[in-house]
Amino acid sequence: MLGVLGLLAAVCALLLGTAAPASAHAALTGSDPADGAVVGSAPAEITLTFSEGVALSDDSVRVLAPDGERVDAGKVRDLGGGGSVEYGAALRDGLGDGTYTVAWKAVSADSHPVSGAFTFSVGAPSETSVDLPRQEAGGGTVGFLYDVGRYAAYAGFVLLVGGAVFVLACWPGGARERAVRRLVAAGWVTLTAATLAMLLLRHAYDEGGGPGDVFDLSGLRAVVDTKPGAALISRLLLLAAAALFVSVLFGTYARGAVDAERGPARDGAEGGPEGGSGSTASATGTVTVPEGAAGTTTPSTGGPEGETERKGNLRTGAEQRDLFFGLALGGAVVATGLAATWAMAEHASTGIQTSLAMPADVVHLLAVAAWLGGLAALLAALHGGAPVTADAVRRFSRVAFGSVVALVATGVYQSWRQVGTWSALVDTWYGQLLLVKVGLVAVLLGLGWFSRRWTARLATAPDAGTGTNAGAGAGTAAGPDAEPEPVAEPASDEVPEPVPATARADASSPAGVPDPVRAAQLARQRAAADTAHRRRVRDADPRRAGLRRSVLAEAAVAVVVLAVTTALTGAEPGRTAEATERAGGAPDGPAALTLPFDTGGPGGAGTAEVTVDPGRTGANLLEVHVTDRAGKPLTVPEVQVAFSLPAKDLGPLRSSPRSAGAGHWEATDVRLPVAGEWEVAVTVRTSDIDQVTETESVRIG
Repeated sequence: MLGVLGLLAAVCALLLGTAAPASAHAALTGSDPADGAVVGSAPAEITLTFSEGVALSDDSVRVLAPDGERVDAGKVRDLGGGGSVEYGAALRDGLGDGTYTVAWKAVSADSHPVSGAFTFSVGAPSETSVDLPRQEAGGGTVGFLYDVGRYAAYAGFVLLVGGAVFVLACWPGGARERAVRRLVAAGWVTLTAATLAMLLLRHAYDEGGGPGDVFDLSGLRAVVDTKPGAALISRLLLLAAAALFVSVLFGTYARGAVDAERGPARDGAEGGPEGGSGSTASATGTVTVPEGAAGTTTPSTGGPEGETERKGNLRTGAEQRDLFFGLALGGAVVATGLAATWAMAEHASTGIQTSLAMPADVVHLLAVAAWLGGLAALLAALHGGAPVTADAVRRFSRVAFGSVVALVATGVYQSWRQVGTWSALVDTWYGQLLLVKVGLVAVLLGLGWFSRRWTARLATAPDAGTGTNAGAGAGTAAGPDAEPEPVAEPASDEVPEPVPATARADASSPAGVPDPVRAAQLARQRAAADTAHRRRVRDADPRRAGLRRSVLAEAAVAVVVLAVTTALTGAEPGRTAEATERAGGAPDGPAALTLPFDTGGPGGAGTAEVTVDPGRTGANLLEVHVTDRAGKPLTVPEVQVAFSLPAKDLGPLRSSPRSAGAGHWEATDVRLPVAGEWEVAVTVRTSDIDQVTETESVRIG
């Protein structure tokens, strides 16, 4: 378990530490005035257009004058309609000339915060004292902690739900095992703690604040009114119901659990430190039953008194079945509700076909929990506690197979919905993460094939169908078809190292009165020795050793799969990324183009390489490198550049670069006010009478 936890920490550091601080799932695709635009008079309102639905408060858009004074009215209006997402912020009257800064922040429909800033000028550009925010919403230390909390929440959900499914559907006797109980309880604690931490971090996460803003109660009240906050609050309420479910599962249900392969459940008969001394030898045909909540056991007899005592202590089969169905139904409702808290606030809640995507996302999460959480429960049972029965392993194999089928069906649909095109699958961060996840799941399925082989070998154990722990007493075998040598398992009151006679004598006082303290010590020693012997017998079985190794490998890969899944929830879907780019999103780098030219005069042929950096609306650096046919710098008398946007009937906007060296021309403040496909016309003059103009289009974001 320490190795698995170490791997989990390493993966968290790798994926969360190297990822971008905040993925813009909603992008600003336009504004009026545009970034860098120069207008003749102050507008009455600033409008912002987004690629998808966002949530904005009245304080989400701030317009600052050159001296830093806020000049917006503090109100945001929804101007959207017909599928467009547009908001407006009114400005005060009487604004003077100069450069104004617009800073905005919003929460995407899939709960991820986005923010940004741009400038426009009235009359003419001017100096400004406004410092643009350096940290984006969702970034910094708070963003890292929130991402860690998101991972921990997924892990807790998987352990809680998967462990409960393993007990109810595969191994009812596991409800009595300390390792399984601890695993499920750890899942509940982890999910609860992560949810509380995310709720406290949410305001600072949305606002781009620091750790000191975590305990801002006014921010907490604001979070409760948002969709992500409502999802976290709902999750906490459902976790209260989950706590009741866990207490009944490992309390009332565990005391009356009947393992189909082993008969009535025993309280402590597995030989752990918590066990009692009231077990009976299975070879005699007797069984042990719980005596109410006390945990003592009484052998079953054929007499009337024994039958009466048995009925008083052991729940009837009908009562146990009713309790099982009640737990199964209630647990399914709670688990579905918990999964829905992710579906209602993450990727499934926005985009296309949300009415189908949200149920599919719930099924996907439940299948992940049943498979990976059950795998963790099986691993915990194999490494600590009583040997898991072969039938229980086979049942889990069937549950895992059904989960994989559900995962494939819902995963293919969600992948199509979030990616959309083959190009987005390979060119976007989301698509690349998805390919990594698919590869890891393929590895996981391959390891599962080995586990199924070991499960089949367990069935060849001599006691596989006798109702006892299959293979628990099997010796070594050369292969799956070899006949193993049976190893006799001692009766529960037999210990591998007898207690010395002097110690037994010390259990009584000189007067012959039993010493209860010494008797309790001897009982604990007896139980510990019995447990150690059973574990040695269990570990000597090559079938179970092989199964433990394969399940451990599956669990290690599952930890990485869960980390990649968490990273996927924080990545911008490929379909959204491509739509944003088509709508005028910023390019990946400077806009560049190459224009061959020939003025017709001597030495008048060459190439002009034009770079517009950063290739976005607003101020840009324009560079032109002129070379001859051999690729060497060509000195020319003059270079002129003009920009036109036919779609907006804008231009030409002329620029006269200055010579910055042999064949190098530069202009430092080329302002392009609107995003779109701009036509760049480059005029190169090689002599007093020889010149030529070449035109080519370039995308400005």
